[in-house]
Amino acid sequence: MANTLKMKPLGDQTIVITGATSGHGLCTARMAAAQGARVMLAARDEEALKQVCMDIQGEGGTAEYVVTDVAKEDDVQRLADETIDRFGGFDSWINNAGVGVYAEILDLDMEDHRQIFETNYWGVVYGSTIAARHLKDRPGGGALINVGSINSDLPGPILASYNASKHAVKGFTDSFRIELQMNNEPVSVTLIQPSAIGTPFPQHARNTTGYQARLPKPIYAPDVVARAILDATQNQRRDVVVGGAGKFQIFGSNAFPLLFDKIAASMADQLINREKPVPEQKGNLLAPQGDDGDVEGRQHGRHFSVTTASGRHPWLTLGTLAALAAASLFAITGGRSRA
Repeated sequence: MANTLKMKPLGDQTIVITGATSGHGLCTARMAAAQGARVMLAARDEEALKQVCMDIQGEGGTAEYVVTDVAKEDDVQRLADETIDRFGGFDSWINNAGVGVYAEILDLDMEDHRQIFETNYWGVVYGSTIAARHLKDRPGGGALINVGSINSDLPGPILASYNASKHAVKGFTDSFRIELQMNNEPVSVTLIQPSAIGTPFPQHARNTTGYQARLPKPIYAPDVVARAILDATQNQRRDVVVGGAGKFQIFGSNAFPLLFDKIAASMADQLINREKPVPEQKGNLLAPQGDDGDVEGRQHGRHFSVTTASGRHPWLTLGTLAALAAASLFAITGGRSRA
């Protein structure tokens, strides 16, 4: 009998999350556990993992951890094996771990460039293939969720190595989805593409620019990403761009590439603050720096995106269109009442 995909309610799931000690990975872990899911957390910082598990357990949730460097295939396999041993398997696997370097390409050390791909790309490849082998044979299958970025579809300065790795994540994820569909495997594959999210990414990234790193506005809060991720654990979604600003940027890059290149060339000052010189920052590129444990970073973002929510709630799309139509009619008529 064919194994068909039957996605479980969140409260009935065991979920694996990499990069679970900060940003939207941590936010997703807390949110999932609060809704009854059993969460297996993975990151390199054991002290942070212990604290996150204690916090979740203190709130009545179920959480365990495995110290994992996703750039090492053996670590990722151990993560899967220990999840199966402790929980009997898993229903959703979220490849969220990622690192970054703020540097212009000609100033970027090749080993740093290579390490970006070891974590951001190969970590996704290891996690995806290992997870899919389990999910395709699990009754009802499950969800594989890869966290890319709007940078998967956009060029830009200063974060070129990060952008390139996220392009690779999208190419791999989309191709892997097709192969799983081709073989009728019961695995839902989703690419999550966040816009600028107010996580500690700028503080954690390696930075050789000489200036304080930052995120470009507009910025969304990590819980917006977490809701999109958890929606994809329960519903088949091909890809989700988190944040209307990101959708607009992707459209602009595709529709008007030459114009977008000119605009992007002027964006460097949105990524580094030239009024705040700083020494070179090692960041967490090669090892954790002991500063994990925070969902938000220095910059805080909005906690709601209409365009992202509308993808989960068709009624909201209709409501948004109706509101836009009403606003347009009001603008055309000047608000004049009809006697």
